Order: sequence, then C-alpha cells, then structure tokens
Amino acid sequence: MALQARALYDFQSENVGEISVREDEVLTVYSEHDIDGWLEGVNSRGERGLFPASYVQIVRAAGGGAAPGEPPASRYANVPPGPGPGPGSTFCPPPLIQVPPAAGGGGGGGPGPGPGLVQLAGLQHQASGSGDDDDWDDDWDDNSTVADEPLSSSGGASGFSPELDGPGRYKVSTGARAGGAASSGSSKSTATVSRNLNRFSTFVKSGGEAFILGEAAGFVKDGDRICVVSGPHGPEWQEDPYPFSCSIDEPTKQTKFKGIKSYISYRLVPSHTQSPVNRRYKHFDWLYGRLVEKFPVISVPHIPEKQATGRFEEDFISKRKKGLILWMNHMTSHPVLARCDVFQHFLTCSDEKAWKQGKRKAEKDDMVGGNFFLTLSTPASPLDLQEVESRVDGFKSFTKRMDESVFQLSHTANEFARKQAVGFKKEYQKVGTSFRLLSQAFEMDQQTFSAGLNRAIAFTGDAYDAIGELFAEQPKQDIDPIVDLLALYQGHLTNFPDIIHVQKGALTKVKESKRHVEEGKMELQQADGVRERCDTISFATLAEIHHFHTIRVSDFKTQMQHFLQQQIHFYQKEQDMMLKSPVPMCHREKSQQSPLKTNIGHDG
Repeated sequence: MALQARALYDFQSENVGEISVREDEVLTVYSEHDIDGWLEGVNSRGERGLFPASYVQIVRAAGGGAAPGEPPASRYANVPPGPGPGPGSTFCPPPLIQVPPAAGGGGGGGPGPGPGLVQLAGLQHQASGSGDDDDWDDDWDDNSTVADEPLSSSGGASGFSPELDGPGRYKVSTGARAGGAASSGSSKSTATVSRNLNRFSTFVKSGGEAFILGEAAGFVKDGDRICVVSGPHGPEWQEDPYPFSCSIDEPTKQTKFKGIKSYISYRLVPSHTQSPVNRRYKHFDWLYGRLVEKFPVISVPHIPEKQATGRFEEDFISKRKKGLILWMNHMTSHPVLARCDVFQHFLTCSDEKAWKQGKRKAEKDDMVGGNFFLTLSTPASPLDLQEVESRVDGFKSFTKRMDESVFQLSHTANEFARKQAVGFKKEYQKVGTSFRLLSQAFEMDQQTFSAGLNRAIAFTGDAYDAIGELFAEQPKQDIDPIVDLLALYQGHLTNFPDIIHVQKGALTKVKESKRHVEEGKMELQQADGVRERCDTISFATLAEIHHFHTIRVSDFKTQMQHFLQQQIHFYQKEQDMMLKSPVPMCHREKSQQSPLKTNIGHDG
C-alpha cells in the first residue's frame, strides 16, 4: 500500500503548487524524504501538491517503512529515495554567490552552501523604470546602484546579538552566540528549521524567512529604532512625537531640453519645514519602490496609476493630483512611514547634488526586507500565538469582505455618477424642453391674465435645465471623492495578503521548531530563538493591523460626513431654484383678474 501520513495541524495553501490539509486528515505521500521541509502528496479531497513536512507524521506499517506499490513519480524534488534531489529533479535551489572568505561566515543554525558562498534568500523589489510615462532615466544619476556594494554575510541561529559599532550604531544580528547549541556538536543540533521549497513565495522574497532562520544582520543606528508598544487594543506603532502634514499645490507643466521634453511638476510644502520642493510623478514612483522594499509588513499606500496617453489633459492632471493628496495624507499619518529617512529626503531635499546622494544612500540601505525586523523594539512580554493566529485570521476574513464590498460600492458609485452626468442631465433637460414648449403654446393666447402663467411655465422649464446641470456637476462634489478613497483602500487591501503571508510563514516555522524539540532533534534554546523572532514579526503585523483600522475609521467617517453634507447642499440648491418660480404671483393675478379658478403653484 502507498505511504501515508496524518496531519498534525491545519495548513491553508496560499501559493500555486500547495494543497490545504486539515488536522487528523490522512494523506498519501510520494516519499517520506522531504526537500527543504516540504513533502508532496494527495489529500483526502484528491488534490495533489506540496505541504509542510512538519505538519504531518508518517504512518508506519507494522513491519516499518513503506509498502510496495509506490504512487506515480513526483513532479517535485522530493521523490528520490536519498536525502537530496536526484539527477532528474526539476527543483532549482537559489543561486550561490561567491564572496570573500572573510565575509562568508556561518550561515544560520543549519546546513549552508559552504564557505565563501551566500545563498540568496529572496528577490529585491525593482522600482518600475522602463516604460515610465515621464522618461525615467533622463535626469537620474544611475552610475551607482545597490549591486555596486560588496556583499556581506553573517552568522545566524537564535537570538539577537548586538555589537557596538561606533557612536550610536549597533551591529544587530540573529546569529548564534559563541558556545551555543549550534556548535555544541550534540545530536539535537542536527535538525534545523527548513527553508521553503517555493523560493518565489512572499515569505521568502520579503526576507521574513531569512529573519526567522537567523540569517539577518546589520547595523542599526539609535535613530532608526522603530518601537511597537502595548496599547488598549493590543500592539500598536509608537506615535510620532512630531506629526506633520504636506500639501500638494496646483501642478504645472514644465519643459526641458529647449522645449523638447515636457513634464508635470507638483509643488510640495511640508508643514514642519514650510520649504517647498518640486517633484515629478517618477519621483513618487521611485519613493514607492524604496518603501515597498524596505517595509515587508507595512501597507505602503499605492500611488495613482501611470497613464501612457493624455498625461497633459486637465481632467487627468486634476484626478492624479487628488490621488497624490490622498496618498500623501496616508503617508504623513503613518507613525513609521512618516519618519522614514527616504521619505523625509523626498519631502525636504531641494539641492540636486544632495538629492542624488540621498538617492544612492536609499538604494544602498541595508535595513530592508528581513533586516527591517532588526530595527524593531517590541514589548518584553511574549505573545499568545493562538490569540495572534486568531486575530490575524479574523483580519484576513475582514479584508476579504471589505475588498468585495469596496469593489461593489466603487462600481455602483461610478455607474451612478455616469448616470448623473449623462442620463439624469438629459432627462431633466427633456422635461425642461417640454415645459417650454407648453409655455410657447400658451403664449398664443393674447389675454393679459394668462401672461403670468406663461412666464411661470417657461421658468419651470429653465429650472429643470439648470437642475440637469446640477446633476451633471454633483459627482465631482460627493461621488468622486468617495471613489478616490475607495481606490486608495483597494490598494491597501491588495497589500495585506502578502503581509499576512509573512506572519503565517513565521508561525509555520515556530510549529516546525516545536516539533523538532519534541522529537529531540533541536535544542530548546534554538527553538526559543525562532519563537522570539516570530513574536517580532507578529508584533509588527498586529501594530499595522491596528493602524489600518484606526485610519480606516477616521477616513470613512470624514468622507461620509462630507458626502451627506454635499447631498443636503445639492437638494437645497434644487429647492431654492423651484422656490424662485413666479407661479404664486401668477396665481394671485389670475384670482383678481379672472373668474377662472386654478390650483397651480398653490404650494409654491
């Protein structure tokens, strides 16, 4: 019979090639030899794919080992009977990069690629450059990039190990301490927390895996420390002691190269400096790329999308400006993003030479991705991982439901605005035209006592025309601001699945290390280091969730108040137009000059 395994925990697949399993579910396994902590098999629902080896326990037959009749050959690298991939394997491990022997120290608590080699843990974010609607490379100094810097490598296992490196700078790493479990030579140190087989998963690319495995190291300045504090509703980012805002003035069209090149420039005025700086869209785009790379568990708001054509049309410029204002408000209100060096450089630098120097510095920043977690200062008390998992799962369900409702409201609001601008205007103007035709017909009666009625009906037709124009312009006052806000939050909602995936990946490593300890394959000290680093990621994730809810409530409360006020103002203007009708005076004139009775305009 085929080799089987029983699931010890629930596992929810989040990447292509993975399958979900439920606790106590019996799975068919292709081979009991895992590759990078993953097994391949089939669950009880007939789905075939990968699942974590630490989440299951192999079910042994009475005689031990697997019975004959193995399932078909695996599509992945864990088929061969040996401990590693065979010649025909399709598994491609991350590339190895040669570094000087002095820099190629131990690589974590587990087996590494060998002396002088560093295994890449993930992919770096590349700021969009080619195809930029503002010609990305025309005035940038791109002679120096991150790739120009020498590579460095540091040891890694459990715990943080800070070393003083000059005034106010500390070398912080998650490497093994001298004499620790990793170098004890005991049998328990042979097992390590495994790497993910899927090297393109968000957990790997973000640097979360490298941090959890104890491979993160870097120098942290005192001013770069980011604090998570315990608030009344759980972990939250420490408030910015010097909050500020930034206005974006009317954009202007600029030219260069004697008019050959044209672009739109935005004038930014930060409240804490009151010194204006001019920025183009490509500068916003560059900044966004740096922030996404630096902060793996912070939802960086999306900037308005590029547009290949019509970049100088008035409507497009106005719409982009509104989107950038919303983006800027979210940036300045975030306790971490607002204080970030690269953002402050973006807001305050007006000298071209200093700008290029700051650009190079930001692109060579070591404290990005997994190293970002080294900058975090979290409460001393450990988190309840079950409570954390429950809160994150609840937030995941919330964001999914909110994403669906935001999409629905955005679609409905856009359709309603289109009807107001075209359909309603047209219908009201048709009614107005009909009233005027009636008035023109009545004017054929030359009797004096009908003149007031004729004027009143003609005025009513004109009023309906004006109301149609009001409907056409009204979406700019109430619907469009809501749609713009929904678009910004759609960006946030697309960020959170990746943020949640990083936290879930950390939690998976904790469960894996716990199982190794129970099986006597790992020292408790090493597992505690994994748990502490998972707590760091969880503290940051929960703090970001709290900030999202805080700003969400504030944004939608303000926007709904504005929407309802604009609606009231709109209908008041419509009522005022109708109250100006001369029909009441017409009614009085007719009652005095003619024995005919009428109720037209009795109520004004």
